[in-house]
Amino acid sequence: MSKRHTEEKRAREQRVVEEMIALYCHAHHQKNDLCSQCQELVEYARMRTAKCPFMETKTFCSNCRVHCYDAAHRERIKAVMRFSGPRMLLHHPWLAISHLIESKKEQRRLKEEDQ
Repeated sequence: MSKRHTEEKRAREQRVVEEMIALYCHAHHQKNDLCSQCQELVEYARMRTAKCPFMETKTFCSNCRVHCYDAAHRERIKAVMRFSGPRMLLHHPWLAISHLIESKKEQRRLKEEDQ
């Protein structure tokens, strides 16, 4: 995979996570901008994505076998994704559908590797 393609993929993954956090924050913290906790989660997610050594071969963090988020951030991002995942279809349908398709392909690939 080319470096350009890897960086595009990294940016796309970061955008999906940021949009999900924004949906969650707006619904739970009733602010137009991100609250400090959600902004910190965005920055943490960016940092983890930027340092990901598997970006060339994996699709999304949820399909990765290595969980690099610490326990507290992992619980927060799970809550965000549980809430925002279904709502992404309404607010960002193209992002949600492409994310779903890529995730399913990766899950199939990982399952085949295990067999």
